[in-house]
Amino acid sequence: MIEKILIRPIVTEKMTALMEERHYAFQVHKDANKVQIRRAVEAHYPGVKVKEVRTMIVRGKRRRQFTRRGPVEGRKASYKKAIVTLTADSDPIDFYEQV
Repeated sequence: MIEKILIRPIVTEKMTALMEERHYAFQVHKDANKVQIRRAVEAHYPGVKVKEVRTMIVRGKRRRQFTRRGPVEGRKASYKKAIVTLTADSDPIDFYEQV
């Protein structure tokens, strides 16, 4: 069993607009499947009922930094993203209450 399935919520301008339509995004463990993600969200947020889970692998972007010694190239890490849709009778998730 994967100990930590939900790594962090993804709060961007686009996802904030989708929260009104009951879509929420999370960075999840790479080996987690849709059933495990559904159970983890429902266990972590009481009163939430998940209707649908969509997953995708986000490739890491190439990064270049110019230093005095010359350009340094690298890349950001890849990660798995899950977009969770809640049912109409479910409670909404509030990411800002813990701030």
